[in-house]
This record gives sequence, structure tokens and C-alpha cells, in this order.
Amino acid sequence: MDLRIFTEPQQGATYETLLRVAKATEECGFDAFFRSDHYVAMGGDGLPGPTDAWLTLAALAREMSRIRLGTLVTAASFRYPGPLAISVAQVDEMSSGRVELGIGVGWFDQDHLAYGMPFPPMAERFERFAEQVEIIDGLLRTPRGERYEFAGQHFTITDSPALPKPVQRPRPPFILGGLAKKRGAALAARFADEFNVGFDRAGAPAAFDRVRVAADQTGRSLVYSVAQVLCVGRTEAELRRRAGAIGRDLDDMREVGLAGTPAEVVDRIGEFVKMGASRLYLQVLDLTDLELVASEVMPQVAS
Repeated sequence: MDLRIFTEPQQGATYETLLRVAKATEECGFDAFFRSDHYVAMGGDGLPGPTDAWLTLAALAREMSRIRLGTLVTAASFRYPGPLAISVAQVDEMSSGRVELGIGVGWFDQDHLAYGMPFPPMAERFERFAEQVEIIDGLLRTPRGERYEFAGQHFTITDSPALPKPVQRPRPPFILGGLAKKRGAALAARFADEFNVGFDRAGAPAAFDRVRVAADQTGRSLVYSVAQVLCVGRTEAELRRRAGAIGRDLDDMREVGLAGTPAEVVDRIGEFVKMGASRLYLQVLDLTDLELVASEVMPQVAS
């Protein structure tokens, strides 16, 4: 199992905080540092305020030397596909080929309302998202010296030089996720390198199965991953102290997240392996969790 660190900076984090977590991620031997793409806190005041996902990754690309960097996930509703493709290619170059694009429809209406971005109905958002994924894929894959064009219902690309080119060829990995309903599974089967289910342990097996069926029809093989909130401690008392420190109920986290002693966490990771997941994103709210997982969990579950 590949273990990656995942943060939610909209809840309140400066760039310096994110840099500290990313450095700890690299030093502790984890595979990657990922962050969410939101502008408004989901509970709490979110102070000192949001940081932009791609600006953060660009800065970290120059600071980190080993770990991979990405979004889980960029909201397609925040950005036009052409400029996003440029950002992805540039950060890929800045990191010497270590960036990954997690991209989703965009679901949190308050992000859009608070910062003046359109938030159309879900059906239209998905249509736009599907076109954006295809466009970004096309722009990044187009060979240097050739042009790219696209004509869709929502976006038109005319005579694009499709520059700059990423370091990773034919392009950086794409991560798609969600409920894997019919259209989502089909889109993942066409374009995703990885399919992720976030914070839904019960729904993950069925979602994975739907994507596998769709991927079989396209002849493609995907990585399957899950994201879980993390809280780990050596004793029950330590666990309850640490759950309280991050404002979470330990019993609830044991039910829906990844909480427990190192041995319990290893067992739960084994359940995800049986589902077919080979990558786990650990939503870390306390750096002590990161250090304990690195020393007592990772050696037992590393791929």
C-alpha cells in the first residue's frame, strides 16, 4: 500500500504550515503530499484564510526533492481548462516531473458564492467537467509542434499550440473520483490513471467494481485509492486525547475514518487492500500522527 499525506488547508493553514507538513512528509518517507482545492472553511473561521492549490504546489515543487505533489481534487468549476493545463505542465516542469492532477466536478457551493464563481446545476457542471478533462488531456498529450482543437457544447479550442509541455510523458497522471455512477465510471475509464473514493469506506468496493467494469471495456488498467481521516495513538487514552485535540469524536472516527492503535490501523489498511485499493491518502490533522504512522505502520504495509 502506498501511503500519501493529504491536507485540508481551507480549514486554516498558512503556506509556512503546509511547507512544514510537506517537509515532514518527505523526511518520514511517505510517497506524496496532496492538498484539497477549496476557498472556504467547512466549520470554524478558516483563519488566516485560504491558500491557492496550484500556487502552493508550485512553491513546494521547488522546495521538495522526492515526494510527488498533487490535488485531491482540483475543482473544475474554478478554472478554465486551457489555463489549468498550463499550470499543470508548469508545475510538472518545476518539480522535475512529480506532479499529479486530481480533478473533480466541484461540489461546495459556498466556495463559488464567496468568491464570485458560477455554480450551475449538477448536470451542467458534469458536462463541463467531462469536456475539461478531455481538453486538458488533449492539450498535455499533443506533441510539440502540433496543434490541438476541440469543439464541445461548453468549450471550444481553436488552433492551440498546446504549450508548455510537461516533463512526464505523455502527461502527468490524472486522478478522478466520486460515486462512479454510469457517466463518471465511463469518464474515469477513458481518462483516469487512478480512481479515488474519499471518506466512504462502505461505498468504495461497489464504486471500484463499477469503474473496473468500465475500464475493462476500454482496455485500461487503473490504480484504485481511498482517502481517510487519520488519528492514531499507542494507547486508548492517547487516542482520545489526540482525537479531542483535533476536534473529532474517536468513536465516530473509528467507524468512518482510520483511527486506532498502530495495530488497528494496519488491520484496517488490510481491509482496503482486500477491496483492491493500492494507495491510501491519510488526511493528517496532527503531525504526531504522521510520525507515528511512519515509524510503526508504514513498515508493515509498504508496497
